[in-house]
Amino acid sequence: MESCDRRVRAYRNGRTFDQCRDIAEALNPEFKNIIEYNGKVLWSEILDKVDHDEIVYKLTLKFLRRDGYDIGNWQIPEVKKFS
Repeated sequence: MESCDRRVRAYRNGRTFDQCRDIAEALNPEFKNIIEYNGKVLWSEILDKVDHDEIVYKLTLKFLRRDGYDIGNWQIPEVKKFS
């Protein structure tokens, strides 16, 4: 049975999953600062900042949720601190 080796699979721009994860982790402090200053950051702003890279976008939202932020839903597409 063959399985995919996540270390060598290329995503957008030829990056591996681990590289995408590192990029998302590196962008999170910037988004946290925006949330502290403005109270929220829109999903569209995150998508623009990650250059419409779907994997980095999803990982960024995942890491923000992990760090205690409310990532919203399809009706409220924004990330903010829990009230």
